[in-house]
Amino acid sequence: MAKLQVAIDLLSTEAALELAAKVAPYVDIIELGTPLIKQEGLKVVTAMKNAHPDKIVFADMKTADAGELEADIAFQAGADLVTVMGAVDDATIAGAVKAAQKYGKGIVVDTIGVKDRVKRAQEVSILGVAFVELHAGLDEQAKPGYSIQTLIEEGRKAGVPFSIAGGVNINSVKDVIAAGAQVAVAGSALYNAKDPAEAAKALKAAIG
Repeated sequence: MAKLQVAIDLLSTEAALELAAKVAPYVDIIELGTPLIKQEGLKVVTAMKNAHPDKIVFADMKTADAGELEADIAFQAGADLVTVMGAVDDATIAGAVKAAQKYGKGIVVDTIGVKDRVKRAQEVSILGVAFVELHAGLDEQAKPGYSIQTLIEEGRKAGVPFSIAGGVNINSVKDVIAAGAQVAVAGSALYNAKDPAEAAKALKAAIG
């Protein structure tokens, strides 16, 4: 069954823990966003794993170099999944995968900024990553004409294990899952909701 991931793009450990506590009953993966990790350091990863040891904790490191080293640091802090950028050299991804194998954890390749996400997803999948995140970043989503349907179609074409991040909400989540996504990543649909717990519950129900 597909998993629901909450992307926490808040800027303090306290706020992240508060949101996670609300949505934890309904999500499978708790992602700590890049701005949060840059603001608080990897101590936020440790704090989240300690608070929710039964959840998959996702450190959105967006690693671009020194893949093995950065992944190793994140895994030691308690991360279960770590991101490496899809635009980097294969050696960086392979190094991160090496660290993941040491800890029995996983690497996710983030395709933000990649021009041909389908091709790159197929290329990196053979390197031993857990899955590929077909991702439109906040800046891309803000452009006129942006539609999550582009990511959904790319997922169908790629034919590899993938997640979708970039506007997942109650209106799009069923299409995301129907396309074959292993993970639906919801950010603002949860942390900007009037009642994050109810929003997460509704998304989880829609996934089935």
